[in-house]
Amino acid sequence: MHETISNHVKKYVNPSEKDLQLFTSMLNQVKLSKRKFLLQPGTHVKHEYFVIKGCLKAYYADDKGSNHIVQFAIENWWIGDFDAFYNLIPSKLYIEAIEDSTLLGINYDDLQELFTKAPIFERYFRLLVNGAFISQRKRILSSLVKDTKERYLEFCETYPSIEDRVPDYHIANYLGVSPESLSRIRRKLKS
Repeated sequence: MHETISNHVKKYVNPSEKDLQLFTSMLNQVKLSKRKFLLQPGTHVKHEYFVIKGCLKAYYADDKGSNHIVQFAIENWWIGDFDAFYNLIPSKLYIEAIEDSTLLGINYDDLQELFTKAPIFERYFRLLVNGAFISQRKRILSSLVKDTKERYLEFCETYPSIEDRVPDYHIANYLGVSPESLSRIRRKLKS
């Protein structure tokens, strides 16, 4: 399990073995059954999570009771309510397992200690945050200027193996379209 996250880290930075051991010693395994919540609104967020196995969704529920999926997380992705985590405020998101999942969590205080003792990890997390910011910006711009077909194709590129793992209505929700619109687009692409 630690080999998976160690390999992920090494794609971004080159930590010493000592620094890597410090990092992995701070991680706690969390197992989550399908349809169980990792996080709910109002929770004080103390961890970020790395997905070893499984699939999760992060979503926001508006005042009218509609859910809006903001992220899927599959193997080798980080998930959490990062706003709540870094700003030490209550969560506004739900995070729910779509599949049985195994995660590694790191506590906020441990992460701050890691940044002090092994600064290479500050770079690692900064690179992840930069990538997430860029992806979010692309998603916003895409929703403003691209049609549903283009957004769906981008989704397939971002999450290449997810279509077989996530119900169609979740994908439609993430794209901001009806399930019927998504079905029409898929039919057009197949023909």
